Amino acid sequence: FIFTEKRLILIDKQGITGHKAQYHTIPYKSISHFSVETAGTFDMDAELKIYISGNMTPFQREFKKGADIKGVQKMLAHFILK
Repeated sequence: FIFTEKRLILIDKQGITGHKAQYHTIPYKSISHFSVETAGTFDMDAELKIYISGNMTPFQREFKKGADIKGVQKMLAHFILK
């Protein structure tokens, strides 16, 4: 995740070597809402879903246990509610 003043950039490294990457650039004004699911006792991964206006399918990212999902949520809220 890269937070800029005007947009969120998502980078998804793919493949075994990680050389292939997919980039999404999302203007904050296009984000209608987002949801966060924190890690639990049996489900060790946290999850973030970002919903874009006019798109029914959210951008979805999983975070390993110990990742700062609350920090990502805080930054996202800061830029969306600006």
